[in-house]
Amino acid sequence: MDKKSFKVLEFDKIIEILKSKASSSLGLKRIERLEPSSEFEEVKYRLQETTEAQSILIKRGHVNLGGIHDVLDKVKRAEIGASLDPASLLMVADTLRAARVLSNSLSGDEEEDFNYPIIQSLTTSLYIHKEIEDAIYNAIVSELEIADSASSTLRDIRRRIVQKNQSIRSKLNSIISSSTYQKYLQDSIISMRGDRFVIPVKAEYRSVVSGIVHDQSSSGATLFIEPMSIVEMNNELRKLKLDEQEEIERILSELSRMIGEVSREIISNQEILEKIDFIFAKGKLSLQMKGIDPKLNEDKKFVIKNGRHPLLDPKKVVANTIYLGDEFHTLVITGPNTGGKTVTIKTVGLFALMTQSGLHIPADFGSSMCVYDNVFADIGDEQSIEQSLSTFSSHMTRIVSILENVTENSLVIFDELGAGTDPIEGAALAIAILEDVKMAGAKCIATTHYSELKNYALTKKGVENAAVEFNIETLSPTYKLLIGVPGKSNAFEISKKLGLRDYIIDRAKEFINTDNIELEDLLQNVEKNRIKAEEDRAEAEKLKLEIQQIRDKEAEKLDKIINQKEKMIERAKSEAFSITRQAKEEVDEIIKHLKELENQRASKEKNRQIEQLRKELTDSMGSLQPTVKSMIVPKVASKEIKNLKAGEDIRVITLNQEGTVVSADDKKKEAVVQIGIMKMTLPYKSLQRIKNQQQSTVTKKTRSVIKAKSGRVKGEVDLRGMNLEEATLEVEKYLDDATVAGLEQVTIIHGIGTGVLKSGIQDVLKRNKHVKKKRQGGYGEGGVGVTIVTLK
Repeated sequence: MDKKSFKVLEFDKIIEILKSKASSSLGLKRIERLEPSSEFEEVKYRLQETTEAQSILIKRGHVNLGGIHDVLDKVKRAEIGASLDPASLLMVADTLRAARVLSNSLSGDEEEDFNYPIIQSLTTSLYIHKEIEDAIYNAIVSELEIADSASSTLRDIRRRIVQKNQSIRSKLNSIISSSTYQKYLQDSIISMRGDRFVIPVKAEYRSVVSGIVHDQSSSGATLFIEPMSIVEMNNELRKLKLDEQEEIERILSELSRMIGEVSREIISNQEILEKIDFIFAKGKLSLQMKGIDPKLNEDKKFVIKNGRHPLLDPKKVVANTIYLGDEFHTLVITGPNTGGKTVTIKTVGLFALMTQSGLHIPADFGSSMCVYDNVFADIGDEQSIEQSLSTFSSHMTRIVSILENVTENSLVIFDELGAGTDPIEGAALAIAILEDVKMAGAKCIATTHYSELKNYALTKKGVENAAVEFNIETLSPTYKLLIGVPGKSNAFEISKKLGLRDYIIDRAKEFINTDNIELEDLLQNVEKNRIKAEEDRAEAEKLKLEIQQIRDKEAEKLDKIINQKEKMIERAKSEAFSITRQAKEEVDEIIKHLKELENQRASKEKNRQIEQLRKELTDSMGSLQPTVKSMIVPKVASKEIKNLKAGEDIRVITLNQEGTVVSADDKKKEAVVQIGIMKMTLPYKSLQRIKNQQQSTVTKKTRSVIKAKSGRVKGEVDLRGMNLEEATLEVEKYLDDATVAGLEQVTIIHGIGTGVLKSGIQDVLKRNKHVKKKRQGGYGEGGVGVTIVTLK
C-alpha cells in the first residue's frame, strides 16, 4: 500500500501506541512489521483475532503474558551442541512456563461459554515440557548461582569444600593465635590471595616463617605468606573447586542437551507466543480506545457511526457520523478554518488503515467498513497563512502520483484541493481532479473553500456536499459534520459580529455575484430549518422515552398484581387442603375403630359403604390440592436473612431440616446451626426463619420419604459386576432417589472393562430427565472409570 499516506494520516502514531501494549520483545517485533492488508479474508481473520482477545480480557480482566523471551538464538546454539549459560537457560525455562500457563488458562475446558477458536487453536498447538522447566529451575538459583540440588555429586563436592575451608581456617587460627607467631605477624587475621589462604607477616621475619609468598603490601612492610603447613590443604581445596566447576559445566551441558532435543518444538512455541502477544496487544488497544469490531462489507462503502479520532483526547473529541459509497461516491466538505474538516478526513483514512490492519475502531456499534486496495492521502497544513509556489508544486506532484495509481477499489483523500494558486484556476483544477478520480471509480473525500465545488457537488450525480457546523453566536466551530448541507462561509456574519459597519458589508455584497448571495442565503435558511428539525426530533425522542418508561412501570405493576393474586389463591388452597386433610385423618381413625369393633361381623356392604365414604372425602380434597410447584422445596431462600440471633428457630433450605441458631456473624453472613445432634456453619442465604403461623404444604408422607432418602442415599453408585440391563435399572432408581434426597452431584462407577457397560450407561444418562450435565472423572475422582453427573 501507499506508505506516504501512513505518515500524513498518522498511522505510525497508532503503531507506537500499540507497541506499548506488547508484553514481550517478540510481540514488539511483530507490531513493527504490521501493515494494512488489502485481502478481504485476511482482514476479516485479523479483526476476529482482536475481537477474541478483547472478549477474553473483558471476561478475565487479565491474561498472564509474563516470562515470554526471544530465545531463538539460544535454542539454535543448544541444537548444535553448545552449552548455554545459566541466564540463557532461565530464559528458556521462563518461556516454556509461559507457554504452559497460557495453554492451561486459555483452554477453557471448565467454562461452557469459553469459545474462542483462533486463540484456542494457537494455545492448543503449544508444546509443554514441564520436565525441562523443573530440571532448570531445580538446578539454577539465579543467573550466577547453581543450586546444590542440581546433582548429588555437586552437593557432595560443595560439602567437602566447606569442610576443607573450615579445616584450613582452623589451622590458620591456631597459627595466628599462637604466642610464638604473634610477634612475626602484622595483624592477627586470615586473608586470601587468589584462591589461597595467607597470613600477613612482617617483612623482617620472612626467614622465620616458612611458606610461599603470594603478595606484599604497597609499602613492602608486609608479606602475605601461605604457611607450608597448609599448602597441601590449599592444593586440595583448589582441586575441589576445579571439580565443582567441572560438575557445573556438566550440569549446564546436560540441561542444554535437553533443550537441543526439543529445539524445533521450542522454536514453534516462540512463533505462537509472538502471535498471541501481538493479538492481546490489539485487544488491549481496543479496550483503551473503547473500540468496536466494524462489520466488513464487500461493497466498497463505509458507515462510521459516531467515530472518534483515536489520537485526540477522548473526553474532548467530538464524535461524527460519516458515510460514503452508497448513494454517492465523492464527498466535498466545506467550512471555515479550524472547523474540524482535516480531523474528519484523517479519521476516515485512519479508520480504513486500522481496520485493514486488524485493529478495532473507536466508533459505535453498527459501523461498517470495507477493504480498499490502497488508501491515498494528500493532506497539507490547513493552518498555514499562505502557501508558496513550492508548496503548491509539491502537492501537485503528490496528486499526479495518486492519479497515476488510483483504481476503482481505492480511497482518495484530498485536503484543501486546489489551494495555493489563483482561486479561479484552483477551483477549476480541483473539479477536474475530482472528475478524474470519479471516472476511475474510486471513492473520494475532499475539503475545500471554493464555492465552485459546492455548486459542482449540488449538480453532479454521485457527488455530495457536507459542512462542518459553525456557531454564529459564539463565533466558534462545533466540529459536527453535516452531510447533505454545503458549508456557508459566514464571513459577513462574523465581520458584523466583530463590529464591522453595515455599509461596508453591504458594499462588499455588491461585488459578489447575486446568484452566490442567494445561494448563501438559501444555505442559511436550510441550516436554520435543519437545526429546528433536530430540536423537534430530540423532543420527540424524549417524549417517546418517557411514554415507554410509563408503559414499563404499568406493566410491572400489573405483573405484581397477577403474582399476588396467584399467591393468595395458592395460600387459600393450601390452608383449605390442610384443614380437609386433618378432617380426613380423623375420619380414617374413626373408621379404623369401627372396623376393629365389628372385626368379625362387618359385612361386605358396610365395608363397601365405608370405602365409598373415604373416596368421596378424598375427591372433595382434590380441588384444594396445592400445585406441585408450591410443594417443591427451594435450594436457597427467596429472600436472604438480614440478621440472626442465638436461639432463633430456622429452616435449612438446602437440607429441608429445622434447627436452632447457636451463634451468628452478620458481617460474614454465616450462622452456626444445630440440627439434632449436629452443628454446622451455614450461609444466611440457605436459611429461612420459621414463622408460627407458617403451615407446611408438604404432607407427612412426603416429608418422611424425603427425610429417609436424604439420610441413606450415598453420593455414588457402583455398577461394576452388573450386566447392562441390571445396571440400567440400578442407575435409573439411584438417580430418582438422589434427586429426591436433594443431591446436586453424584458419581457413577462403571469401571473400564470392555467399554460396553460404560457406553450403555452414557446412553441412559443422555435420556434421563434428572441429568443436567455429565463429564468424565478427573484426576483423584476415578478417571475414565467413573462418570460425574450433575443433577437438575
